[in-house]
Amino acid sequence: MEIDVAVSKINKTGTPESSDTIEFIERPLGGLSVVMANVIGQGMEKKSISATVVRKVISWIGEGVRDGAAARAASDYLFTEHKGAINACLNIVSFDKQSDTIVVTRNNPSPIFIYRGEELNTLSGQSDCIGSTLNIRPLISEIPLAANTLLVLYSIGVENAGKSIHQTFDGCMIIRSLLDEQEPTAQEITNTLLQEAIRMDQNTPKEDMTIVAARILPDSGAKIRKMSVFFPFSNKIDESQID
Repeated sequence: MEIDVAVSKINKTGTPESSDTIEFIERPLGGLSVVMANVIGQGMEKKSISATVVRKVISWIGEGVRDGAAARAASDYLFTEHKGAINACLNIVSFDKQSDTIVVTRNNPSPIFIYRGEELNTLSGQSDCIGSTLNIRPLISEIPLAANTLLVLYSIGVENAGKSIHQTFDGCMIIRSLLDEQEPTAQEITNTLLQEAIRMDQNTPKEDMTIVAARILPDSGAKIRKMSVFFPFSNKIDESQID
């Protein structure tokens, strides 16, 4: 099997950088983990705090700590460091070669979508953000690692798109319409979702937005691992560039 992972993200309009942080790490016993965090509220420290949380989680995973334990430790760290004044959403998605499973660890109220066997399911149970108190536990889901599986998650800024004009962002409907019409790549999925979220915020994103999609594909026999990053240094939005 092969994993095709893509990310699309954009800053809140008028801000120099996104408070959403996302990183990847190869797991010590095989596989890949994706860690995404975003800090809730206002303040220039948001990027620094979310980056610190992600770096710590990545470090613990690299040392062999289980994802759930890493999430709990990150929450305790954030509470201890900021006395409960800073909350953050945290997602860890691991494609674990050792167990042949996808492990989803959630401290994020935004839903996660999983498509397989022509069924689109949603992980949307109540999940507390980290940092408000000690001993906050994540919601953990584990599903078999199998070809033709799609997983999509996004930050709270995407979930809140359209609220200023009393509309609701429906990620489930968008994903389903994409899958009904074609077999989109992970990048096509994240770009389409982000473009719709930006449109619903009238082309001026009210919050930072990050979308991650991962497709599990049948084995093509390829042995080369690849990663490509496109990083613009302008905050100006041009929807035609979301390709």
